[in-house]
Amino acid sequence: MSNPTRRRFIATATASAALIPAAKAWAVEIEDPSLTHDETLAPVRRNISSFSAQDWRDHFDSLGVASIVADTTSRALHYWDATGEDYRIYPTSVPMSDELTKRGYTKIVRKKVGPDWTPTPNMLERDPDLKYMPPGPGNPLGTHAMYLDWPAYLIHGTHDTRKIGRRSSSGCIGLYNHFIAELFEITPVGTQVRVI
Repeated sequence: MSNPTRRRFIATATASAALIPAAKAWAVEIEDPSLTHDETLAPVRRNISSFSAQDWRDHFDSLGVASIVADTTSRALHYWDATGEDYRIYPTSVPMSDELTKRGYTKIVRKKVGPDWTPTPNMLERDPDLKYMPPGPGNPLGTHAMYLDWPAYLIHGTHDTRKIGRRSSSGCIGLYNHFIAELFEITPVGTQVRVI
């Protein structure tokens, strides 16, 4: 016998995902196209049930040049352009612990394609074997990075697709490489950001 509540949830979740283009990624199996065949992990099923729409007015007085809310509870990044007509949601990784999570208001101060990575002193305390990494497939920042005015905090890509949807970073907000590339293109320097 089928369960009408479960059927209604699936129909609602599917309809909700259709309304939010980036959210569709959480309703299907995903394989990161930026990985080579040897690096590709098995597709990972993601859950859209924790997604909740945000209203920029709950976070900012105006949209400015653009606005981002990084929700560490639902592990989603919300983007609005300056007009408010372009609203997108992306699945993210979030910091591993509350101690590593910086919350509040900041902004994008610079952007870089092919970022290099240097471990912070806190990272080196946890793992002294970490070393500087130039841009490339093993780099923890993925293909694109947007730097916040908080030192050592970024919104960036990741080559390790297992991290998305999990508490897995040392403080940054991570996106699939194809999503950070999209967000990078539409996000101007000066975009206001709130991490909640």
